[in-house]
Amino acid sequence: MTVVDSVLSRVPEPLRRLLIKHRELLKFAIVGGTTFVIDNGIWYLLKLTVLEEKPVTAKIIAIIVATIVSYVLNREWSFRTRGGRERAHEAALFFLISGVGVALNSAPLWASRYVLELEEPHVSRLVQEIADFASGSIIGMLLAMFFRFWAFKRWVFPDELGHTRRGGPPSDDPVEELGHS
Repeated sequence: MTVVDSVLSRVPEPLRRLLIKHRELLKFAIVGGTTFVIDNGIWYLLKLTVLEEKPVTAKIIAIIVATIVSYVLNREWSFRTRGGRERAHEAALFFLISGVGVALNSAPLWASRYVLELEEPHVSRLVQEIADFASGSIIGMLLAMFFRFWAFKRWVFPDELGHTRRGGPPSDDPVEELGHS
């Protein structure tokens, strides 16, 4: 039994049906949660050490690492029945769209730091860190997430190309399909 099957077996039936119906979004959210931890872990490691004076640069580096992980997980799990393009073409589209996502994710942090001046010495270290987290890890991440989900489904892993990459249509059993890892 996969992790997803195990979790779904504990979810009440009406919610389970909803999750199964939106299985790509659920998988995308799980991948997003994983890359959120990677992104923030790297970001704080960098911005509290070697890139202390360059928090936006630290955020961009962290997003790039998380994006590479995201490509592998989304390609092999979230959108595994979609796509069908040549891998180089698919990867180029993924990283192009992710580049727009990096800009969307970084813009609120940049505005917080350099337009609103929510940084030391204008504000306390605590206010700076709260503003950084809210703008860089919440607002920016949400903007980028909605854009990426829409763009990945539309251009990187379009349904009309689906089923060619894996050699056949997805399972008729939505629970089985959701559980594939």
